[in-house]
Amino acid sequence: MRCDSHVHVVAPVSECAQTPGRTFLAEPAPLQTLVENGRPHGIDHFVITQPSFYGTDNSVLLDALDRLEGRGSGVATSAAGISDEQLEDWRSRGVSGLRVNLYSPAAMNVGEGSDDLEAVASIARRHGFHVEIIAPLPVLAARSDAIAGLPVACVIDHYGLFGRARPDDAEARILFDLMRDEHLWMKLSSPYRHPDHPLSIEPDREWLDAFLDICPDRCVWGSDWPHPPPHDEHRGPDAVVAWRSLSYSGLLERFIDAVGSDALVDQIMWENPARLYGWSREE
Repeated sequence: MRCDSHVHVVAPVSECAQTPGRTFLAEPAPLQTLVENGRPHGIDHFVITQPSFYGTDNSVLLDALDRLEGRGSGVATSAAGISDEQLEDWRSRGVSGLRVNLYSPAAMNVGEGSDDLEAVASIARRHGFHVEIIAPLPVLAARSDAIAGLPVACVIDHYGLFGRARPDDAEARILFDLMRDEHLWMKLSSPYRHPDHPLSIEPDREWLDAFLDICPDRCVWGSDWPHPPPHDEHRGPDAVVAWRSLSYSGLLERFIDAVGSDALVDQIMWENPARLYGWSREE
Protein backbone atom coordinates (compact mmCIF):
# COMPACT_ATOMS: atom_id res chain seq x y z
CA MET A 1 0.00 0.00 0.00
CA ARG A 2 1.05 3.57 -0.66
CA CYS A 3 -0.31 7.00 0.26
CA ASP A 4 -0.37 10.25 -1.69
CA SER A 5 -0.23 12.64 1.25
CA HIS A 6 -1.21 15.89 -0.48
CA VAL A 7 -4.02 16.17 -3.02
CA HIS A 8 -7.03 18.37 -3.70
CA VAL A 9 -10.51 17.44 -4.90
CA VAL A 10 -12.58 20.11 -6.68
CA ALA A 11 -16.27 19.96 -7.56
CA PRO A 12 -17.95 21.77 -10.47
CA VAL A 13 -18.97 25.26 -9.39
CA SER A 14 -22.59 24.26 -10.03
CA GLU A 15 -22.25 21.83 -7.13
CA CYS A 16 -20.10 23.87 -4.73
CA ALA A 17 -19.37 27.60 -4.95
CA GLN A 18 -15.83 28.86 -4.56
CA THR A 19 -15.12 31.67 -2.09
CA PRO A 20 -15.70 35.25 -3.39
CA GLY A 21 -12.12 36.06 -2.36
CA ARG A 22 -10.62 33.55 -4.79
CA THR A 23 -7.93 34.71 -7.23
CA PHE A 24 -8.91 32.32 -10.05
CA LEU A 25 -11.78 29.99 -10.89
CA ALA A 26 -10.66 26.42 -10.37
CA GLU A 27 -11.70 23.71 -12.81
CA PRO A 28 -13.15 20.42 -11.50
CA ALA A 29 -10.72 17.80 -10.21
CA PRO A 30 -12.78 14.64 -9.57
CA LEU A 31 -11.93 12.09 -6.91
CA GLN A 32 -12.34 9.24 -9.40
CA THR A 33 -9.63 10.67 -11.66
CA LEU A 34 -7.30 10.92 -8.68
CA VAL A 35 -7.95 7.31 -7.69
CA GLU A 36 -7.29 6.18 -11.25
CA ASN A 37 -3.99 8.08 -11.31
CA GLY A 38 -2.82 6.34 -8.16
CA ARG A 39 -3.96 2.80 -8.94
CA PRO A 40 -1.13 1.75 -11.32
CA HIS A 41 1.39 2.71 -8.63
CA GLY A 42 -0.24 0.95 -5.69
CA ILE A 43 -1.44 4.26 -4.25
CA ASP A 44 -4.77 3.59 -2.57
CA HIS A 45 -4.76 6.07 0.35
CA PHE A 46 -5.04 9.83 -0.10
CA VAL A 47 -4.79 12.90 2.12
CA ILE A 48 -7.34 15.43 0.86
CA THR A 49 -6.13 18.94 1.61
CA GLN A 50 -8.42 21.97 1.66
CA PRO A 51 -7.58 24.43 -1.17
CA SER A 52 -7.65 28.16 -0.48
CA PHE A 53 -10.50 28.86 -2.91
CA TYR A 54 -12.97 26.95 -0.73
CA GLY A 55 -12.18 29.03 2.35
CA THR A 56 -13.69 27.37 5.42
CA ASP A 57 -16.31 25.42 3.44
CA ASN A 58 -14.95 21.89 3.69
CA SER A 59 -17.96 20.13 2.16
CA VAL A 60 -16.12 18.84 -0.93
CA LEU A 61 -13.29 17.50 1.22
CA LEU A 62 -15.70 15.74 3.59
CA ASP A 63 -17.65 14.21 0.70
CA ALA A 64 -14.40 12.84 -0.75
CA LEU A 65 -13.49 11.30 2.61
CA ASP A 66 -16.92 9.67 2.84
CA ARG A 67 -16.45 8.14 -0.62
CA LEU A 68 -12.95 6.88 0.17
CA GLU A 69 -14.44 4.78 2.99
CA GLY A 70 -11.47 4.84 5.34
CA ARG A 71 -8.75 5.18 2.70
CA GLY A 72 -8.68 8.95 3.06
CA SER A 73 -7.56 11.48 5.63
CA GLY A 74 -8.42 15.17 5.53
CA VAL A 75 -6.67 18.45 6.31
CA ALA A 76 -9.46 21.00 6.73
CA THR A 77 -9.62 24.76 7.24
CA SER A 78 -11.45 25.93 10.35
CA ALA A 79 -12.97 29.21 11.40
CA ALA A 80 -12.25 30.54 14.89
CA GLY A 81 -15.85 30.09 16.01
CA ILE A 82 -16.30 26.52 14.86
CA SER A 83 -18.23 24.33 17.28
CA ASP A 84 -16.85 21.31 19.07
CA GLU A 85 -19.71 19.28 17.59
CA GLN A 86 -18.68 20.14 14.05
CA LEU A 87 -15.04 19.34 14.76
CA GLU A 88 -15.97 15.96 16.20
CA ASP A 89 -18.08 15.24 13.12
CA TRP A 90 -15.05 16.05 10.97
CA ARG A 91 -12.87 13.74 13.03
CA SER A 92 -15.37 10.89 12.77
CA ARG A 93 -15.31 11.26 8.97
CA GLY A 94 -11.53 11.17 8.65
CA VAL A 95 -10.21 14.69 9.20
CA SER A 96 -6.84 14.48 10.96
CA GLY A 97 -5.43 17.99 10.58
CA LEU A 98 -6.19 21.71 10.35
CA ARG A 99 -4.48 23.85 7.75
CA VAL A 100 -2.96 27.30 8.26
CA ASN A 101 -2.39 28.96 4.89
CA LEU A 102 0.20 31.76 4.97
CA TYR A 103 1.02 31.50 1.28
CA SER A 104 -1.91 31.45 -1.17
CA PRO A 105 -3.24 34.87 -2.23
CA ALA A 106 -6.85 33.74 -1.80
CA ALA A 107 -6.16 32.66 1.78
CA MET A 108 -5.60 36.30 2.73
CA ASN A 109 -9.27 36.92 1.95
CA VAL A 110 -10.64 34.03 4.02
CA GLY A 111 -10.21 35.52 7.49
CA GLU A 112 -12.37 33.97 10.22
CA GLY A 113 -9.21 33.21 12.21
CA SER A 114 -8.13 30.50 9.76
CA ASP A 115 -4.59 31.95 9.54
CA ASP A 116 -4.11 32.42 13.30
CA LEU A 117 -1.49 29.76 13.97
CA GLU A 118 -1.75 29.74 17.74
CA ALA A 119 -5.58 29.75 17.74
CA VAL A 120 -5.76 26.92 15.20
CA ALA A 121 -3.19 24.92 17.20
CA SER A 122 -5.32 25.35 20.31
CA ILE A 123 -8.35 23.95 18.48
CA ALA A 124 -6.22 21.11 17.11
CA ARG A 125 -4.93 20.15 20.55
CA ARG A 126 -8.45 19.91 21.99
CA HIS A 127 -9.61 17.57 19.22
CA GLY A 128 -6.54 15.47 18.52
CA PHE A 129 -5.63 17.04 15.18
CA HIS A 130 -2.24 18.03 13.81
CA VAL A 131 -1.58 21.44 12.23
CA GLU A 132 -0.42 21.80 8.65
CA ILE A 133 1.32 24.99 7.53
CA ILE A 134 1.80 26.21 3.99
CA ALA A 135 4.17 29.17 4.03
CA PRO A 136 7.25 30.29 2.10
CA LEU A 137 10.66 29.77 3.65
CA PRO A 138 11.13 33.37 4.90
CA VAL A 139 7.82 33.15 6.81
CA LEU A 140 8.73 29.75 8.27
CA ALA A 141 12.09 31.12 9.39
CA ALA A 142 10.51 34.22 10.93
CA ARG A 143 7.89 32.13 12.76
CA SER A 144 10.22 29.28 13.73
CA ASP A 145 9.98 29.92 17.47
CA ALA A 146 6.19 29.89 17.34
CA ILE A 147 6.18 26.71 15.24
CA ALA A 148 8.65 25.02 17.58
CA GLY A 149 6.37 25.82 20.49
CA LEU A 150 3.16 24.37 19.02
CA PRO A 151 1.50 21.85 21.34
CA VAL A 152 0.64 19.43 18.51
CA ALA A 153 2.34 17.69 15.60
CA CYS A 154 3.00 20.14 12.76
CA VAL A 155 3.36 19.34 9.05
CA ILE A 156 5.19 21.73 6.69
CA ASP A 157 4.04 21.75 3.07
CA HIS A 158 6.06 21.48 -0.16
CA TYR A 159 9.68 21.26 1.02
CA GLY A 160 9.12 24.51 2.94
CA LEU A 161 8.56 26.43 -0.32
CA PHE A 162 12.24 27.30 -0.47
CA GLY A 163 12.04 29.22 -3.76
CA ARG A 164 15.51 30.20 -4.94
CA ALA A 165 17.15 29.61 -1.56
CA ARG A 166 19.85 26.97 -1.21
CA PRO A 167 20.32 24.59 1.71
CA ASP A 168 23.31 26.50 3.08
CA ASP A 169 21.42 29.82 3.29
CA ALA A 170 20.65 31.23 6.73
CA GLU A 171 16.86 30.77 6.48
CA ALA A 172 17.33 27.20 5.29
CA ARG A 173 19.49 26.43 8.32
CA ILE A 174 16.71 27.77 10.57
CA LEU A 175 14.24 25.42 8.89
CA PHE A 176 16.60 22.45 9.21
CA ASP A 177 17.07 23.19 12.92
CA LEU A 178 13.29 23.31 13.27
CA MET A 179 12.87 19.98 11.49
CA ARG A 180 15.04 18.23 14.07
CA ASP A 181 12.17 18.61 16.53
CA GLU A 182 10.24 15.35 16.81
CA HIS A 183 6.84 17.02 16.37
CA LEU A 184 7.71 18.49 12.93
CA TRP A 185 6.94 16.66 9.68
CA MET A 186 7.77 17.57 6.08
CA LYS A 187 5.75 17.01 2.91
CA LEU A 188 8.07 16.22 0.02
CA SER A 189 5.60 17.53 -2.52
CA SER A 190 5.29 19.64 -5.69
CA PRO A 191 8.87 20.40 -6.78
CA TYR A 192 7.29 22.63 -9.44
CA ARG A 193 6.30 25.28 -6.89
CA HIS A 194 9.44 27.17 -7.88
CA PRO A 195 9.68 30.60 -9.54
CA ASP A 196 12.08 29.38 -12.23
CA HIS A 197 10.82 25.81 -12.80
CA PRO A 198 6.99 25.90 -12.77
CA LEU A 199 6.65 22.59 -14.64
CA SER A 200 9.48 20.65 -13.04
CA ILE A 201 8.76 17.11 -11.84
CA GLU A 202 12.35 16.57 -10.68
CA PRO A 203 13.01 16.98 -6.93
CA ASP A 204 15.84 19.31 -5.98
CA ARG A 205 18.36 16.69 -4.84
CA GLU A 206 20.13 18.91 -2.33
CA TRP A 207 16.94 19.87 -0.53
CA LEU A 208 15.56 16.33 -0.71
CA ASP A 209 18.77 14.85 0.70
CA ALA A 210 18.85 17.43 3.49
CA PHE A 211 15.37 16.50 4.74
CA LEU A 212 16.04 12.77 4.37
CA ASP A 213 19.21 13.18 6.44
CA ILE A 214 17.42 15.09 9.20
CA CYS A 215 14.01 13.43 9.51
CA PRO A 216 13.49 10.40 7.24
CA ASP A 217 10.92 9.04 9.71
CA ARG A 218 8.89 12.26 9.49
CA CYS A 219 8.76 12.79 5.72
CA VAL A 220 5.75 11.98 3.54
CA TRP A 221 5.28 12.26 -0.24
CA GLY A 222 2.51 14.20 -1.99
CA SER A 223 1.70 14.90 -5.63
CA ASP A 224 -0.25 18.13 -5.02
CA TRP A 225 -2.67 16.83 -7.69
CA PRO A 226 -4.28 18.39 -9.74
CA HIS A 227 -1.20 20.64 -9.64
CA PRO A 228 -2.42 24.22 -8.96
CA PRO A 229 -1.32 26.97 -11.35
CA PRO A 230 1.43 29.45 -10.39
CA HIS A 231 0.26 32.59 -8.62
CA ASP A 232 1.31 34.83 -11.51
CA GLU A 233 -1.25 33.07 -13.73
CA HIS A 234 -4.16 33.95 -11.45
CA ARG A 235 -6.26 36.46 -13.37
CA GLY A 236 -9.17 37.16 -11.04
CA PRO A 237 -12.18 35.38 -9.53
CA ASP A 238 -13.98 34.70 -12.82
CA ALA A 239 -10.93 33.69 -14.88
CA VAL A 240 -10.66 29.94 -15.38
CA VAL A 241 -7.01 28.89 -15.13
CA ALA A 242 -5.97 25.39 -16.14
CA TRP A 243 -4.15 23.08 -13.76
CA ARG A 244 -0.48 22.57 -14.56
CA SER A 245 -0.10 19.96 -17.27
CA LEU A 246 2.11 17.42 -15.53
CA SER A 247 2.46 13.65 -15.52
CA TYR A 248 1.34 12.08 -12.24
CA SER A 249 3.34 8.95 -13.07
CA GLY A 250 6.39 10.96 -14.06
CA LEU A 251 6.26 12.99 -10.86
CA LEU A 252 6.19 9.85 -8.74
CA GLU A 253 8.82 8.01 -10.76
CA ARG A 254 11.27 10.92 -10.58
CA PHE A 255 10.78 11.07 -6.82
CA ILE A 256 11.41 7.33 -6.41
CA ASP A 257 14.56 7.61 -8.54
CA ALA A 258 15.80 10.56 -6.49
CA VAL A 259 15.28 8.76 -3.17
CA GLY A 260 17.20 5.77 -4.51
CA SER A 261 16.15 3.25 -1.86
CA ASP A 262 13.11 0.98 -2.06
CA ALA A 263 13.01 0.67 1.72
CA LEU A 264 13.07 4.45 2.18
CA VAL A 265 10.38 4.93 -0.48
CA ASP A 266 8.18 2.42 1.37
CA GLN A 267 8.76 4.33 4.59
CA ILE A 268 7.91 7.72 3.06
CA MET A 269 4.88 6.46 1.13
CA TRP A 270 3.35 4.16 3.73
CA GLU A 271 5.06 3.66 7.10
CA ASN A 272 5.32 7.38 7.87
CA PRO A 273 1.86 8.46 6.61
CA ALA A 274 0.23 5.49 8.33
CA ARG A 275 1.69 6.75 11.61
CA LEU A 276 0.87 10.42 10.98
CA TYR A 277 -2.68 9.94 9.71
CA GLY A 278 -3.68 7.08 11.98
CA TRP A 279 -3.91 4.10 9.64
CA SER A 280 -2.88 0.59 10.55
CA ARG A 281 0.40 -0.23 8.84
CA GLU A 282 -1.01 -3.67 8.07
CA GLU A 283 -4.21 -2.46 6.37
